[in-house]
Amino acid sequence: MTRDELLAGLYDRTLTGNGPAVLELTNEGLSMGLGPEELLYEALIPALEEVGARFERGDFFVPEMLIAGKAMAGALEILRPLLAETGAQTIGTVVMGTVKGDVHDIGKNLVNIMFEGAGFQVIDLGVQVAPEKFVEAIREHKPDIVGFSAFLTTTMPMFKANINALRKSGLRDQVIVMVGGAPVTQEYADVVGADGYAADASAAVVRAKELLKRRRAMASA
Repeated sequence: MTRDELLAGLYDRTLTGNGPAVLELTNEGLSMGLGPEELLYEALIPALEEVGARFERGDFFVPEMLIAGKAMAGALEILRPLLAETGAQTIGTVVMGTVKGDVHDIGKNLVNIMFEGAGFQVIDLGVQVAPEKFVEAIREHKPDIVGFSAFLTTTMPMFKANINALRKSGLRDQVIVMVGGAPVTQEYADVVGADGYAADASAAVVRAKELLKRRRAMASA
């Protein structure tokens, strides 16, 4: 198998969510001497971007997105330590968690995979994350972005509680706050004072990159 054939195969298998084949081709690529960055940036990320584009067009739905995301997550498990060794640049750091009172994490996990696939470092705090835990994680990891996820309408007010906790601890201006989840809307995100909202995992990555670019441009102005 040539380099190009392997990358094309890896792209196709990621797109269709064939986890075992993605793992096999990732390992095969590494044994052929391909670098982890090549596999990531020339096959895996383009495949996940195509998944996002198909989702936006209505050709793919959440199950297809999840399956492709899981397939890619398997490859990332192998590539992550190798990328760290090569000193591959991450484009930013994200602290992510499902808010206190909420145990839903499928959407959050999919967003995490999409973020990682796009080159972000993700620190996942899990579910039922209290405001003080977000504050601690921001102090420790100094992320560019913090993401709050809520699946239940009853837990959405925690967005406001979390943002208030960041304000109280003097951290609010140091991070971009993004919110999301099934019942969340742009209007609600605006009301609670979030910087960004996205309706799905693919849009979340696009929005995060926009917000980060704008913030860095303002910082260097």
